[in-house]
Amino acid sequence: MQKIEAVIQPSKLDAVKDALVEIGVDGMTILEARGHGRQKGHTEVYRGREYSVDLLPKVKLEIVVTDEMVDGAVNAIISAARTGTIGDGKIFISKIDDAIRIRNDERGEIAL
Repeated sequence: MQKIEAVIQPSKLDAVKDALVEIGVDGMTILEARGHGRQKGHTEVYRGREYSVDLLPKVKLEIVVTDEMVDGAVNAIISAARTGTIGDGKIFISKIDDAIRIRNDERGEIAL
């Protein structure tokens, strides 16, 4: 099992969710996040004053999939989230040793 964490632009959330559901990803956790990468934020003008916005709104998706589904899920996220501009986001993949369904103690891939 692998855990995929993707930090994407909020405007791409619906497209990424739809792409993941289409390939058979059943569950996901979605968190609102704020941060920056290389773009280091930007400046905005509000009522004639300039403000530095260095933590931009982002969305973080966390999904755990079988080893066979990792490439498909990553490709779905990339194709749905990519705009080709700075700030599109990042994907992190890590190994999961076990998963346990609390309701009935199922373990492993069946618990997903």
